[in-house]
Amino acid sequence: MSCNSCGTGGGTPGGCKNHGTCGTSGCNKLTVFDWLANMELPDGQAPFNYVEIRFKNSRKEYFVNSENLQLKIGDIVATQTETGHDIGIVTLTGELVRVQLKKKKIRYETDDIPKVYRIASQTDVDKWKAAREKEEPMKVRAREIAIRLNLQMKISDIEFQGDGSKATFYYTAEDRVDFRQLIREYATEFKTRIEMRQIGLRQEAARLGGIGSCGRELCCSTWLTDFRSVTTSAARYQNLSLNPQKLAGQCGKLKCCLNYELDSYMDALKDFPKQNQKLYTEKGTAVCQKIDIFKGLMWYCYEGEWMNWHTLKTTQVHEIVSKNKAKESVASIEEYAAEHLVVEEVNFENVVGQDSLTRFDQPATKNKKRKKRRNTRGPKPAVTEQKVNQGSNKKTSQGKATQSKAPQSKGGAKPETNGQKPKPKPRRKPANQNKPKDGANNTQAKPKSNQTGDGTANKPRKKRPNNRNRPPKKSE
Repeated sequence: MSCNSCGTGGGTPGGCKNHGTCGTSGCNKLTVFDWLANMELPDGQAPFNYVEIRFKNSRKEYFVNSENLQLKIGDIVATQTETGHDIGIVTLTGELVRVQLKKKKIRYETDDIPKVYRIASQTDVDKWKAAREKEEPMKVRAREIAIRLNLQMKISDIEFQGDGSKATFYYTAEDRVDFRQLIREYATEFKTRIEMRQIGLRQEAARLGGIGSCGRELCCSTWLTDFRSVTTSAARYQNLSLNPQKLAGQCGKLKCCLNYELDSYMDALKDFPKQNQKLYTEKGTAVCQKIDIFKGLMWYCYEGEWMNWHTLKTTQVHEIVSKNKAKESVASIEEYAAEHLVVEEVNFENVVGQDSLTRFDQPATKNKKRKKRRNTRGPKPAVTEQKVNQGSNKKTSQGKATQSKAPQSKGGAKPETNGQKPKPKPRRKPANQNKPKDGANNTQAKPKSNQTGDGTANKPRKKRPNNRNRPPKKSE
């Protein structure tokens, strides 16, 4: 039996919109897997008549199946309460319930355990859904009333009973809160029975859920059912930095996952000497700076030489400590550190270069290197060249046009052709090139055609043809 939001009405899936609290067994909080479901009981043994039922969020309780109903995981049932009946979902049946009762230290033989009435009818389910729809707007109104009364508390969640006769308000507070006036206003506002229940910050995180710093859902809202005490000593044993921002979880307390690997660290630390144990040698006194628990390594340095660390094994440290107790002389810890030289073994060869961090960078080409070398050598004197006018057979007044051969580069490049701009940096012409024939100063001489208006010759221009040497145009 599934809820309306994730059912397949009309042949198209609706999609779960209850964020992990729908009626199907696929996306519930604290879901369990019955690994004994496909196993048959021995002949003559009756099935265990207790079931585990989950209510809103992570609340689970155990009930007795006194009517011997054929229940399976996912069934919606009506259960017994102090003031009527409640609606829940079956999460576990059979022999695994016996294991859970033993784990929770519940004596089902002597304790008064409530019972299951029946499998919920459609009328029960409709009342249950109508009551669940009132919870969110009621929570907003309840917070407004608590703020108006200046109460130092936080309404974290509201849970209606299945028949809608009672509402349980879950709240968190650091100190004791006098909420007698609050209950009166709640009863007047909501017209129902009110029950106030204080929970801790971890229980609040388990009920509301969320995403942890590891990127996964919170353990307390998915599979963790018991909250063990977590202390800062667990972080010290694992050599973690005592930073409260990194060690605190969604609830503001220390993370529960600090206890997961603590036993492995405690077993590994049994063979380690004390970190405050000093090593006395003839060279000086050595102090422990750092340890590697699973590799069995310890780093020591002399007092006053805090930057020079020496790596020792735990067996070597025990040997030095035993010699110190026997008052035997130890020359230095370098003797033991020299025995422990870490040789890196190369298990593979990087042939293609896929592990290089600079494999996507463009390497400098040879042409760029050559240009850089030319620029560093400085400017060279320009090569004089004169053009021969293409439109006439006459030569210039200076005689034959002289053409100087441009020097070839080392790479075998072709010489530059006449009339083209040089590719390298513009070169200056010799000082005597602009000197007039009459011996006047260079400052009084007029700039030539290849110079700019301000007299600079840094940017040579292409010579223009002399119009006087051109043949006259033919008249039409």
